[in-house]
Amino acid sequence: MTREAQEPIRVLLVDDHVLVREGLRELLEAQAGMVVVGEAGDSESAVALAAKERPHVVLLDVEIPGDDAPTTVARIHRHSPETQVLILSMYDGPELLRSLLAAGIRGYLLKSASIQEVVSAIYSARCGDGRVLLAVSRESLAQVDGQPSDLLSDREREVLTLAAQALTNTQIGSRLGLTEATVKRHLRNIFIKLGAVSRIDAVNKAVSASLIKVDKVHNGR
Repeated sequence: MTREAQEPIRVLLVDDHVLVREGLRELLEAQAGMVVVGEAGDSESAVALAAKERPHVVLLDVEIPGDDAPTTVARIHRHSPETQVLILSMYDGPELLRSLLAAGIRGYLLKSASIQEVVSAIYSARCGDGRVLLAVSRESLAQVDGQPSDLLSDREREVLTLAAQALTNTQIGSRLGLTEATVKRHLRNIFIKLGAVSRIDAVNKAVSASLIKVDKVHNGR
């Protein structure tokens, strides 16, 4: 065996939930040839620890406080070029996935993945064969190579444009002739497609991707 093959895989865990990190640490350190070298709960700590520890693999949750996930990935690579980043997420929106692939991630797994799938992804990332693991829905995967303008329907763009103006669901429904329940359904679909966690997050991502145009983004609820 080569020296690299004998060296334990050094993993950095990044998640803002302590229980999640502790659970992952226990499960991963039970694996042969794997050691957790640090834990972080926000993007700044993640980048600092990556620069200090130079882990082989970072398991990164997309919803940590601080910079967004693509920015965090880019900063990690800047400080530790050899580190491979695997994403753990509750969402698999194609726009988010596209941004993360452009940032150079080695894998994207939903948090519904089994520990065996996570371990396999870590070993795969470490082996350096250049493959990218995408454990996401077929719909999102199919849309990754599509045009950003195709991500949202015309109605979804209308709903999100009004949401950007800080209108309530009731007001949006009144403007568009929709029920409040229908507006909520459209917003839920928008969040899934964009990998967004809030209205303002969805609006910002849609504006960045030129999906909608607004004069000013309101920080309303």
